[in-house]
Amino acid sequence: MNIETTGTEPYGCEAYKELFRNIMSDIGKGILIDEAMIMLRPEVPLFVFSVMLKAEPDNKRISDAASLRIEGDDVFITISDERYAPDILSQLWKRYTRANVDQQTRFDIVIKNADMDEVADIEISSGEETKKEILGAVWRSMPEGIRVRFNQTDGRVLTIMATEEIVRPEMKEEARIIHAEMLARSRGEADV
Repeated sequence: MNIETTGTEPYGCEAYKELFRNIMSDIGKGILIDEAMIMLRPEVPLFVFSVMLKAEPDNKRISDAASLRIEGDDVFITISDERYAPDILSQLWKRYTRANVDQQTRFDIVIKNADMDEVADIEISSGEETKKEILGAVWRSMPEGIRVRFNQTDGRVLTIMATEEIVRPEMKEEARIIHAEMLARSRGEADV
């Protein structure tokens, strides 16, 4: 993940760059991010975080993260994408109850009396949920007290502007400029 920082506080820029990288890594979303731009002006205070995802997140189904096979009335699942293992198990428990879901190993699950096509089509992660998690992580990267926010999302670009009390029009404009630049990058266009 490429992170670019600008601002009036050089030490703060480096610290926030590292904090942002660590938070995204901790929640397992760093692999989804292509680029990030962070603009810090603590004297205003004004913070703008713009994130370009590698791809626009889409809904994931069990068949996207696991292979399935049927034997008799049972469906056998082998999870191939480990990050979805908890979500797969949770959704299976909701749909089939714990009594009918047997987790044999960390990545192997058997569901009693299930239809393979139905199991394959169970949604385990939504693209909107992924965006919300990334936005939440960005909010955690900002200092406490910076609670007034202005968000923009377009395709695979998410931009969050935050300040302490009042969002002035020029603050929103700065965020829009950064968002437009990141959007242009996401399309492979020259800087705006």
